Amino acid sequence: MKFLADEDFPAQSVRLLRQAGYDVLSIAEVSPGVSDEKVLQQARDEDRVLLTFDRDYGELLYRLKVPPPRGVVYFRPAPKTPQQPAQQLIQLLRQGNIQLEGYFTVIEVDRIRQRPIQP
Repeated sequence: MKFLADEDFPAQSVRLLRQAGYDVLSIAEVSPGVSDEKVLQQARDEDRVLLTFDRDYGELLYRLKVPPPRGVVYFRPAPKTPQQPAQQLIQLLRQGNIQLEGYFTVIEVDRIRQRPIQP
């Protein structure tokens, strides 16, 4: 699975995901300051699941009907450590009982919610 880490996604989590063998491209490394619409476009163009802390993506996808990427993983609230998002995601993926592609996934402290996203 390939991921696109939004600019707000911690660099330490990007490194941990890469060390775990995941293909992660970081907006902070390649296109800092780019608009949310461009981030979505890049995720679509490169067939990546977006990793973010930005709640605006829900509005863009569901209210404004911007074409979605492969999937979106929205982390809330802000992490206690820069490694926490990667640790949560790696644990979730290793469990093998969740599908990120085709869903807007919200990872919270005590639960995970998913809503389908339609192309």
